[in-house]
Amino acid sequence: MSFVATRTQRPLRSDSRLERVLRAGLFAVTAELNPPDSADPQEVYDAALPLSEVTDALNATDASGANVHMSSLGLCAVLINAGYDVILQMSCRDRNRIALQGDLLGAAALGVRNVLAITGDDVGAGDQPEAKRVFDFDSMHLLRTMRTLRDDGVFLSGRKLTRPPHLFLGAVENPFAPPLHWRPHRLAKKIEAGADFIQTQFVFDIEIFRNFMARVRDLGLHERVYILAGVGPLKSPKGAEFMRTRVPGVVIPDAIVERLKKTPRERWRDEGMQICVELIQQVREIPGIAGIHVMAYRQEETVAEIIQRAGLFPRLTKPTASQS
Repeated sequence: MSFVATRTQRPLRSDSRLERVLRAGLFAVTAELNPPDSADPQEVYDAALPLSEVTDALNATDASGANVHMSSLGLCAVLINAGYDVILQMSCRDRNRIALQGDLLGAAALGVRNVLAITGDDVGAGDQPEAKRVFDFDSMHLLRTMRTLRDDGVFLSGRKLTRPPHLFLGAVENPFAPPLHWRPHRLAKKIEAGADFIQTQFVFDIEIFRNFMARVRDLGLHERVYILAGVGPLKSPKGAEFMRTRVPGVVIPDAIVERLKKTPRERWRDEGMQICVELIQQVREIPGIAGIHVMAYRQEETVAEIIQRAGLFPRLTKPTASQS
């Protein structure tokens, strides 16, 4: 029988704050920081400030939704200079394998220690649908490429690196995309490709997520990868309807939408945050969950309040009894 190392038996990948928090068994908090439509680094500092003490690492999104903003690599460089631990999101949509490998080395040279591989939304979803698609790789190929550079110290061509990058590798998973029974097996493939940590799609349907995690535990995958559950606040009933009908893979139960509809308009923001807090408290009790990833487009102040209401501040929170 071949030996399969658990997540704590593997050598330290990058020594990033995120990796150290997870390996210590503490409940991690990451959050998306959406890049500005600006060349001014001060706008990055202003947006990141509310998240500085309530998160362990910030995701620098890579033209999410196929809409152009400051590059994820540029955003990371600005944040690293200010002392933040960052997660560089790399999309396969806009770059071929030559550019991706070069950017990985450049990112590591700038101080990036965490990288998240994503396939990327199609250009048809964005504001410049006439742009050319690349998709030389998908996220699985990109993960294998990252692992090859890090662990084998060579480019895909076989040419040797003089110094490999030290990277903590991440991928995304959507427990809510049909067929549901196949999702844990998809997760297993990403672990085999090199994923050290996973950030999931938004969790609004807690029962589907519990069933997903039960199967993940049956397969022993939670011992091989750190899983961070995706959460985020809903702004309004209309916003919830938009997300569940227009954003692929997002499942929001009728009960949550009805709860918002019954809430007076002036309390929508607070109720959306409260729903998010309650979901965080529920996912924390699911064995195998190592943290949360908060996605709130241009709502950094809201994220900070949610983290505090959920009892995750100050950071370095001990795991719950069920996770210890």
